[in-house]
Amino acid sequence: MMEVELQNITKSYGNKTVLKDIHLALPNGSFTCLLGSSGSGKTTILKLLAGFELPDKGDIWISGEKVSSNNKLLKAPHERGIGYIFQDLSLWPHLSVMENIAFGLKIRKVAAYKDKVMEMAQRLNIGETLSKYPHQLSGGQQQLVAIARSLVLEPNLLLMDEPLANLDVKLKKVVREKILELKKLLSINIIYVSHDHREAFTMADQIVVLNEAQVEAVGTPQQIRESPSEFIKYFIEL
Repeated sequence: MMEVELQNITKSYGNKTVLKDIHLALPNGSFTCLLGSSGSGKTTILKLLAGFELPDKGDIWISGEKVSSNNKLLKAPHERGIGYIFQDLSLWPHLSVMENIAFGLKIRKVAAYKDKVMEMAQRLNIGETLSKYPHQLSGGQQQLVAIARSLVLEPNLLLMDEPLANLDVKLKKVVREKILELKKLLSINIIYVSHDHREAFTMADQIVVLNEAQVEAVGTPQQIRESPSEFIKYFIEL
């Protein structure tokens, strides 16, 4: 079964078309990287999937259910079973790590939320930070808190918008390894946005290359390397 399908998706902001007639089918259990330069439409795809934006044209399907169609919202964002990790993390500065991770659980009135938070924090090796506040954490720890806050809600699909962009090389390696470990452990579907082809080829089992609002190529890292278009040769310096 396809976890995510985008059919004939077009999206514009004013006179600028950011996605043009996009067709994508992402299988269940996949780690898909949306790869492209700034302005190629990567983040817009995430926002459309999450329900934060609506397509001007086309249909979006998640887990076999149509959730958006031709500028109509058919399923609300909070009903889609999606976790979203923003590039700026959006941690609440006045809340402790425990309270940040527990935020969604408390809204859902989950009684044993503290147990769930502690279990997820231990999996991500941030258990010792639960009483601290975001400004007291390293960049890598803040990123792991954002991941924990999404995963503790047990989403079927995790959307990640350039989560390693603001980390140094050492922290990128740590967080990258933890993301891959969690992917295997939790069997969660991930769509990961990046402009860094090294991240894409290291982490993803499927890559979608975007170029000027359209899909340039879709395939495994090996397929992309073996049959690159001229744009891909230039973009990833093959």
